[in-house]
Amino acid sequence: MTEPPSSRVAIVDDDQALRDSLTWLLDSVGLTTCAYADGEAFLAADSGSHDAILLDVRMPGLSGLQVQQRLIELGDETPVIFMTGHGDVPMAVSALKSGAFDFIEKPCNPQQLIDSVQQALAEHQRRRQAKQRLGELQARYAALRPKEQRILVHVAEGMTSRQIAEHLDISAKTVEIYRLRAMKALGAGNLAELVRLCVALGLVKTLPDGA
Repeated sequence: MTEPPSSRVAIVDDDQALRDSLTWLLDSVGLTTCAYADGEAFLAADSGSHDAILLDVRMPGLSGLQVQQRLIELGDETPVIFMTGHGDVPMAVSALKSGAFDFIEKPCNPQQLIDSVQQALAEHQRRRQAKQRLGELQARYAALRPKEQRILVHVAEGMTSRQIAEHLDISAKTVEIYRLRAMKALGAGNLAELVRLCVALGLVKTLPDGA
């Protein structure tokens, strides 16, 4: 059995000595690194193949903030950790407001950097798993019959089986049969869990009272 590939971390900084140092540091804890001398070279690569990004704030050409903005426009949700000089802290705070995972002041404390990268990798894995689960849930919902989908919407809105039956002009027993089918298809163990899955699907914006 082959081992899963190690996490890939992009290092984007115009300082070659720092790139080499960070590459050695992260390689020493079992991570795979890809180093880039500027933002343009990084964006030209497959940014989606990385699991975390160490990004310098100030670089020739595109700044770190501009690179971050390009990633946002591309829909790339890879966690970004900014590396900043002392005077760049206000810029780093701005980057955090735009969704950056963290920022670290130069010279970087090795353990602090490793900890931040590991946390970013864990967050990236969590997001990826959540996205995969949502995709699977959407596929199961799409496979339901149209009437089952409508019943789910009404359940998520807090309607009772009797109310749904009157609204759709069918029997309450039929509503229950369709609801149970939908619960099984979506993997919901009980009504409350079904409602939460409906919220995750965006069928309603908030949970009804008591769910």
